Amino acid sequence: MKKQANEVKGQVLQTIATLITTAFGLIAALAWNEAIKAIILQFLPKGSDLWGLLIYAVVITIIAVVATIIIGRAISQPEEVQLVKIVDE
Repeated sequence: MKKQANEVKGQVLQTIATLITTAFGLIAALAWNEAIKAIILQFLPKGSDLWGLLIYAVVITIIAVVATIIIGRAISQPEEVQLVKIVDE
């Protein structure tokens, strides 16, 4: 019974840690969102808000696709296993 309680406590703590980490990731993403929009609008003339948002959407989509591909490749590649041959003398 005590072992099960400890397992549940560990799962709860891990879930809380994951939620907190995700929250900080969201906050960072929102900060970058505003920064990138401001940079793009800095280079576009006034009144071109729609074009700025479209350029922003395309740039972020490209970055997201490339990052997803890189992460997927990194995760799917198994670690190399070095085979060792044991020889009896």
